[in-house]
Amino acid sequence: MKQTLKENGGLPAVVLWTLAIVAGITVANLYYNQPLLNMIRQDLGVSEFRANLIAMITQIGYAIGLLFIVPLGDLYQRRKIILVNFAILICSLLVIAFSHSIHVIFVASFLTGICSVMPQIFIPIASQFSKPENKARNVGLVLSGLLTGILASRVVGGFIGKLFGWREMYQIAVVLMVLCLVVTLRVLPDIRPNFSGKYRELMRSLFSLLKEYPQLRVYSVRAALCFGSMLGMWSCLAFKMGAAPFYANSDVIGMLGLCGIAGALTASVAGIYIRRVGVRRFNFLGCALILLSWALFLFGEDSYVSIIAGVIIIDIGMQCIQLSNQSSIFELCPGASNRINTIFMTTYFVGGALGTFLTGTAWQLCGWHGVVGVGVVLTLLSLLITTFYNK
Repeated sequence: MKQTLKENGGLPAVVLWTLAIVAGITVANLYYNQPLLNMIRQDLGVSEFRANLIAMITQIGYAIGLLFIVPLGDLYQRRKIILVNFAILICSLLVIAFSHSIHVIFVASFLTGICSVMPQIFIPIASQFSKPENKARNVGLVLSGLLTGILASRVVGGFIGKLFGWREMYQIAVVLMVLCLVVTLRVLPDIRPNFSGKYRELMRSLFSLLKEYPQLRVYSVRAALCFGSMLGMWSCLAFKMGAAPFYANSDVIGMLGLCGIAGALTASVAGIYIRRVGVRRFNFLGCALILLSWALFLFGEDSYVSIIAGVIIIDIGMQCIQLSNQSSIFELCPGASNRINTIFMTTYFVGGALGTFLTGTAWQLCGWHGVVGVGVVLTLLSLLITTFYNK
């Protein structure tokens, strides 16, 4: 496609839907491992703690990719960035699929995280090139695709793991990435860079944006804390469900991901109400829902009904927080949309990695109750920030 997009000129439907679908398929690479951690642990003969590090390292890689790769979307043609990322991603997934060393898998998982950042290049495109009245809706659509990919990854990962094995899941992921690469390069138009200068100057501008916009700092940190809370739950859920009284296999654990479809549906419609309800109120609502979910995980820890209800509620709460904060930051400086998104999402996934590490440690020391404690504390910190920041 030879056309060039114009800022605020409107985004063709075929481009918007391609961004949403490819975002979902790509981000799934970060989460296939969550229902498979027990299988990987048993196959490689490592401890639960070391297996859980796979999830944490993947999240750290994603945060680093957000910090150093996504800003390039303001400096270079995004098609070239996407091509290089997909090429490395395909190689790293192949390594995971065939390696028998936990240390090699750590490295490949790190690269997988770094190169799975394409959705965070797509979201600024949806914001920057949509008509003003459609920005929140279109960002919500791409975010819905991303969330659906997160949910589907757990379901598909668990199902494929049970049916064929965890290695086969990563082999299938390689094929999916090849298809995504072909489709994206065929559909995505040429997009002019927003920044003229050197990469060093581009990265330095991130600090200028952080200094200039206090809202960006606050919105990023409070969303990151809640994401750490939610991701901590998912990283330990496989261990919880694999033990008494559930003794669940990876397919059952993966199916719990379907319960989070409510979160994806929330993101697709919540954008309409953000301006009307207000970002701050959305954050209060999101934190309240996440705390409610942790109460269900604690007091109904041996009940499928409580676990399922908790998964549904925590995903809805998380999307209230993410969409309200993320869609609002793009209004701060539209010409720096990739860099704005870089700051937000880097902070976001650092929070996710922190939550994964803390809950993994808590699981080793105190079991499920320790995981619940960490999740509650992270959410309360986010709530505290919203309480004292009156915007």
